[in-house]
Amino acid sequence: MAAHACFELASIAAALGPLAGRFDIDVLAECDSTNARLIARAEAGAPSGLVIVAERQTAGRGRMGRTWFSAAGDSLTFSLLWRLPAGRPIDGLSLAVGVAIADALVASGVQKVALKWPNDILLGGRKLGGVLIELAASAAVIGIGLNLRLPADMPPELAPAAAALGQPVAVNELLAKLLAELHRALATFASGGFVALHGRWQGLNAYAGAEVQVLSPFAPPLIGRCRGVADDGALLLETGRGIERVISGDVSLRRA
Repeated sequence: MAAHACFELASIAAALGPLAGRFDIDVLAECDSTNARLIARAEAGAPSGLVIVAERQTAGRGRMGRTWFSAAGDSLTFSLLWRLPAGRPIDGLSLAVGVAIADALVASGVQKVALKWPNDILLGGRKLGGVLIELAASAAVIGIGLNLRLPADMPPELAPAAAALGQPVAVNELLAKLLAELHRALATFASGGFVALHGRWQGLNAYAGAEVQVLSPFAPPLIGRCRGVADDGALLLETGRGIERVISGDVSLRRA
């Protein structure tokens, strides 16, 4: 299966080394959504390790129904299918994936990488990328998007809060590092759950000790001091009522 010019399957496999056999990578020049495509494959019985990479997405999705802007050459967008071990809760999975992404970026020489609960990747305090996990047919479809450069047509209200890796970026090597770290993190998660990656996430927490507010369309803002996350991935806020837990859902985390 031929890859688009930006991605070379042989180069990705060479960079993966012994792990190349763990992944079946399908590169598309364009698709609506890599998550949507992979969900269909999961429902048809596709095994763990299937990866769909898109040069350009026309209907990329983020959390809470947001659109993910993805033009050719501007971003690295892909989805990975991971079959859940029987009986393993998925609590904290998006945080475990965030750790894998951060570790891959650090290994690639990227500095000032941090994580924002529950699924944002920050670079210098601005959003570099994100994670969207959807469940289908007893499998997790893990969608990842990273900005290589900011799109020229990005809405002006979003640009100040966005970050990009900049050019040039060796996307084949970067994708291989991301897949290798995902393989490691998911194996750790499968055997020990998020608690096995908890300490690493805490060390990457962008808002550690900061006063923050949790915004929800269904409740007043919740303001408190960020005390990291619990072993199951819930956000911990220190408020006047003590430590309160916030579970991932249709909420947004901001500095107070």
